[in-house]
Amino acid sequence: MRTYRLEFKQRIPIDLDTAWDFFSSPLNLAEITPKDMAFDVTSPNMANTKMYPGLIITYKVSPLFGIKLSWVTEITHVKDKEYFIDEQRFGPFAFWHHQHHFEEIDGGILMHDTLHYSIGWGPVGSIANAILVNSKIKEIFKFRYQKVEELFGKF
Repeated sequence: MRTYRLEFKQRIPIDLDTAWDFFSSPLNLAEITPKDMAFDVTSPNMANTKMYPGLIITYKVSPLFGIKLSWVTEITHVKDKEYFIDEQRFGPFAFWHHQHHFEEIDGGILMHDTLHYSIGWGPVGSIANAILVNSKIKEIFKFRYQKVEELFGKF
């Protein structure tokens, strides 16, 4: 099973507390996800929930062709105001491990995401990644980058 790695970095002109409060709230993920993905957190009672190890978050999402899928992630690691890691338990990927890191820098914070994922399906998955999945993930992160700039300003 081939595993892919993507990294994304963004400087944001906000303080670490503001960044952590926003990005560690599961409900804010919908705000920085493209609308055509119809992203919906389906876990009950998430309004005031912050990330903690063992947190299970359920979603409905339409990543491709408007097909609605269930996705379940677990927050496996959290170091307050430094990083958290989410891993897919059930969903469209054979493997999904997403690290979210936050670092104070002059004038704001540096947000650094490292994503490891696998589609599975052997050669068919490699082809799907090459022609569709990799570019879709990059498109989602590009949208997020732009939306974060809209919300918090350009660095």
